[in-house]
Amino acid sequence: MALVLCTGADPTLMKTRKLILERAGHRVVSARDAQEVTAACNCNRVEVAVIGQSSPPEMKRLVASLVHQYCPSAKILELLPPYQSRTLEDADSWLEVPTSIPKELADEVSRLAKANAR
Repeated sequence: MALVLCTGADPTLMKTRKLILERAGHRVVSARDAQEVTAACNCNRVEVAVIGQSSPPEMKRLVASLVHQYCPSAKILELLPPYQSRTLEDADSWLEVPTSIPKELADEVSRLAKANAR
């Protein structure tokens, strides 16, 4: 499956996301700050970057910018809290959480990874 970069501000949510994606067959690299995002992109061929819903808008924009710079072929999935508008208008996809997050998150990451492989 895909190599996924998961970013976010909440360690518990990041662990949960990692478990969901790994159970779906993806490999996951986690990053909590700009330095970790840059290192993850430099050391891996990231296919999908998941930007967590608990990150402040300025951090979401910074992470997206770093992904575009250091992982230019990666697709970006922005997670959103219910009723919050998109922060990243140039993301490849958006997913409101919580929903039936385990299935929807894994399915959306798989869809983006397949689109990236074309």
